[in-house]
Amino acid sequence: MAEFTFYTVAMSRGQIARWALHEAGADYEHVVFDWATRPDSFKTINPMNKVPALVHHHGAHDHIVTECAAINHYLAEMHPDKGLLPDAHEKAAYFRWLFFANGPLEQAVVGKAMGWEVPEGKQGMAGFGSLDLALDALDSWLSAHDFAAGSRFTMADTYVGSQFVWGLRFGSIPERPAFRAYVERITQRPAYAEANAIDAAIIKAAQGAGQ
Repeated sequence: MAEFTFYTVAMSRGQIARWALHEAGADYEHVVFDWATRPDSFKTINPMNKVPALVHHHGAHDHIVTECAAINHYLAEMHPDKGLLPDAHEKAAYFRWLFFANGPLEQAVVGKAMGWEVPEGKQGMAGFGSLDLALDALDSWLSAHDFAAGSRFTMADTYVGSQFVWGLRFGSIPERPAFRAYVERITQRPAYAEANAIDAAIIKAAQGAGQ
């Protein structure tokens, strides 16, 4: 049995976690569902019935991790030799932008796609403010730094970066020079190419099967 079992669906947030698995060099096997046929038994792993989910077969125990940001950081913690964790000086920025992308940025992008408008004067209550405010915050950082934690790639970039890879590809995040340059930097990594090739094949097979 592989050390990790990874549950995913074609064309889903599972692509974010697969990239992290490859950056970590994790020993994993995947279980790929389609949207319509996830078995009821999967709810014992994630009661939300959503992917990705990761099961770490750790000795006599199984540890379940859900939520992409948590999965990706957990993988960095379990593979410290890969150099994906922040050092003492990088830690503040690492956690700041990892959780910012998982919270305000994703909420703002989804809110915009859903047509939700936060009434003027209540942006602080919403937490994400507005899409423009969230993007301005990251634009300021990425205009001055190459990566989420500063000057080098860390596991935070697999999550923060994925938001921009998807956002620029599908138009949910507008083009800005700092965002495009960031995407070009992170997508040159061999682990990104490896993971993306696997998911591209899964998506192609799912489309061919009419899913």
